[in-house]
Amino acid sequence: MSRRFVLALALATASIAPIPSLAADAQSLLEAPWSAIERKARGQTVYWSAWGGDPAINRYIGWVAERLDERYGLDVVHVKVDDIATTISRIVAERAAGNDDAGNVDLLWINGENFAAMQERDLLFGPFARRLPNFSLTAPDDNPEVLTDFTLPTEGYESPWGKAQLTFYYDAERLETPPRNMSELLSWAREHPGRFTYPLVPDFLGTTFLKQVLLSQVEAPSVLAEPASRHDVDAVMAPLWDYLDALHPHLWRQGRHFPSGGPELKRLMGDGELSLAFTFNPAEPAAAVTDHQLPPSTRSYVLEGGTLGNVHFVAIPFNARHKASAMVLANFLLSPEAQARKLDIDVWGDPSVLDMRRLEAAEREAFEGDRHPASPPPDALQRVLPEPHPSWVEALEAQWQVRYGDS
Repeated sequence: MSRRFVLALALATASIAPIPSLAADAQSLLEAPWSAIERKARGQTVYWSAWGGDPAINRYIGWVAERLDERYGLDVVHVKVDDIATTISRIVAERAAGNDDAGNVDLLWINGENFAAMQERDLLFGPFARRLPNFSLTAPDDNPEVLTDFTLPTEGYESPWGKAQLTFYYDAERLETPPRNMSELLSWAREHPGRFTYPLVPDFLGTTFLKQVLLSQVEAPSVLAEPASRHDVDAVMAPLWDYLDALHPHLWRQGRHFPSGGPELKRLMGDGELSLAFTFNPAEPAAAVTDHQLPPSTRSYVLEGGTLGNVHFVAIPFNARHKASAMVLANFLLSPEAQARKLDIDVWGDPSVLDMRRLEAAEREAFEGDRHPASPPPDALQRVLPEPHPSWVEALEAQWQVRYGDS
């Protein structure tokens, strides 16, 4: 059962009444001085639901927990999930049961369609983001990407903590000139059968590849910024299926089987089965070289014209039991200390959401260093394409399953 079906089923079957206005104590957090919020958070436990499928990310969250324990006596519990939609289903069930102030989730890592679903049903606490002292370090008025999630305004109900952008990588000893656009990719795949593939949809990385292809093939890309219901979905997506019909016979295992996700895609590259792959973390190829998962000859790049990119966020459920501790955790994630450590390829390599112009010189030094040969050129990540409206994702995945799900 797909993650979005689980969430859709929970939302459809739950008997959800309108949420009453915020309780007095919750409202006070949005008005209290930050020092008062920190005092309230001391000694609390914060249950953070976040993806648990990457050891590097898990270690980073463990480090965050250690730092908050040292500073605030705060106990951060990483609730490791395979799919955040399962967590959202739990929150939906709590609301249906009338649990409006003692929820089991204090913070969750979300973006895209999951944010859209929760915000539409008033399942989030806020607006809290601008109450975080470190939020100003993102220079939100100059960097609107930290204020929107898949075209939707966050309105302060999410706090940014990292960036992502589709990045291709290859072994320069096996591939001298990689394809620079989707047309070249198709031609290259025909000439090198079995040396490229993408993850099984609805894996996030697999769906991202579909969106990238769609953006390159659609006649008017601007329609993807609008809800899919306003357009003839079949007509808009027809060029995507034409492209995939032409590509699939030349994929790894002739497109009859697909890797489960990014980790397996990376393993196939490391084993030499593939010559070209991609990730949504620009630092992942360099980190994998450092960790001996990919050969030193690995290089990465962004397609000409740009690739999809977005910001990932954390949010607080409307009924979180420990809202103050969740705010303190979200604020720490935006600190120069936490952002610099997260950027380190030996730790995680996740790009920072901070605006370096807002940092002191000593703080900026922590973000500087020599570029790893497997990292994309610095100017490559300036070519970012916006995510489509979340409604296109559901249509993409549903039609992909009908066309190729039983391949």
